[in-house]
Amino acid sequence: MAVEELQCIIKRCQILEERDFKEEDFGLFQLAGQRCIDDGHVDQLLEIIQDEKNKTIIKSMGWNLVGPVVRCLLRNGEEDKRKDCFLMFDLLVKLCNPKELLLGLLELIEEPSGKQISQIILLLLRPLQTVIQKLANNKAYSIGLALSTLWSQLSLLPVPYSKEQMQTDDYGLCQCCKALIEFMKPFVEEVVDNKENKENEKLKDELLKFCFKSLKYPLLTAQFLEQSEEVGNDPFRCFASEIIRFLSQIGHPVPQIILNHGRKKRTWDYLEFEEEEDKQLADSVASLTYLVFVQGIGIDQLPMVLRTEQSIFSKGLELLENSLLRLEDNSLLFQYLEIKSFLTVPQGLVKAMTLCPIETLVCVIWGLTHESQCLLNTSNHSGVEGFVIQNIKNQIDVSFKTTCNKWFAGPQLISLLDLVLFLPEGAETDLLQNSDRIMASLNLLRYLVIKDNENDNQTGLWTELGKIENNFLKPLHVGLNMSKAHYEAEIKNSQRNSQVGSMCKGVCSVTVGGEEIPTMPPEMQLKVTYLSYSAHKVNCIYCVVYRKYS
Repeated sequence: MAVEELQCIIKRCQILEERDFKEEDFGLFQLAGQRCIDDGHVDQLLEIIQDEKNKTIIKSMGWNLVGPVVRCLLRNGEEDKRKDCFLMFDLLVKLCNPKELLLGLLELIEEPSGKQISQIILLLLRPLQTVIQKLANNKAYSIGLALSTLWSQLSLLPVPYSKEQMQTDDYGLCQCCKALIEFMKPFVEEVVDNKENKENEKLKDELLKFCFKSLKYPLLTAQFLEQSEEVGNDPFRCFASEIIRFLSQIGHPVPQIILNHGRKKRTWDYLEFEEEEDKQLADSVASLTYLVFVQGIGIDQLPMVLRTEQSIFSKGLELLENSLLRLEDNSLLFQYLEIKSFLTVPQGLVKAMTLCPIETLVCVIWGLTHESQCLLNTSNHSGVEGFVIQNIKNQIDVSFKTTCNKWFAGPQLISLLDLVLFLPEGAETDLLQNSDRIMASLNLLRYLVIKDNENDNQTGLWTELGKIENNFLKPLHVGLNMSKAHYEAEIKNSQRNSQVGSMCKGVCSVTVGGEEIPTMPPEMQLKVTYLSYSAHKVNCIYCVVYRKYS
């Protein structure tokens, strides 16, 4: 019955010009065609579409059948009927008005939810690409509309986070990412081949917007497999690589995007981003930066001056360490310290070590024993200075056992001790800031007093006690008393605040993220001060114990 009804409609329309088709004819054609599919007469409907005499009718009205045909394909039906539906779908894409067909396909993409989103996108991407390529006018607008619709639907899908989830790809996001790349390729090539075309400028803008959106989702939240043999099977890495390549091809290479972001006038300011899209731009650039500098995707696009030099630094450190290990202990003459490299290299290493402490750097610094004087003068870092002083102590111990290193005994050692047993600003030295250096110095002094007998005086320490007392111990004792008085005053102040309680509030406040942090209660202030004072007392006792040697 449905077939006869459809044939009747077609017979009536065959004698009409295309411009004479009525809206009623379109509605009746769609209903009859859908009933043919629902009743299982797919083969007969296919014959009607294939009939050359119906070409004009199908061109004008056939796009109404795309929805029923696609829904039939998504159902698990008989194989023969599915085959006929695929043939019918291909014919409709080939024959129908591309403008009407485009809108019909986009409406179908917007309909589903859940796992059906990826199913319909994978089914319609290639036909959608074909339809857009057939458009004569407003191709850039149509591509932008299609990409925006696709991204809006894909952004509803969850991103898989593990290797197993990527392999199962339950929601089809990984497959869709791969298919999207194939969908975009001809349009990117069109921009590359026709750079002077004004219409292609609009097309480039739409592609750029989609690339930025893709950097936000799914690439910002996607997990990447470890860079091993499985890298080629990582769908998100492949997707990211192609997106970055597209950016470069359409005239927006990685360095340009990263370096221009944040400037008042960016290279893509002529784009009319919607307000929400503009807010997402920072996330997109952050995602791109991570992909390039952490994952190494597209790193080859960066000039050498901008690339990471980690491997170069690592090789330099390994070479320096190997060179030091090949030298015998105490084999370098003191005069070699006049060579510029002996001064500049340790200073650079200290900066790197304090900013990014790694074991290799520590080992290298440990090997630079004879440059202790240089490091103590130039490091300006209490931790490094404490480390160097500890190394000096160990070298003195070695010289006691071997008696072959004159640099850590007698006059040579005394000149070094003058640098070690010294407070940079006298009694006013910040004891907390310089605690690592001070404690290491006291350790060294204690060691020398115990190890070097006064009668032997191998190190020359005992002849320098007066100078050490005046330059180091007395200023340290004064500083400790000043620090003690400071903490006692702080405790008294906190006790007064605690008694006042809620009657008084802090005159200053701290704001984080637009929210004011509550003022610390007086009781808590008192506890913190007591903790600091307790730590200070430990240091005081420690210092006093070592002072009692005299």
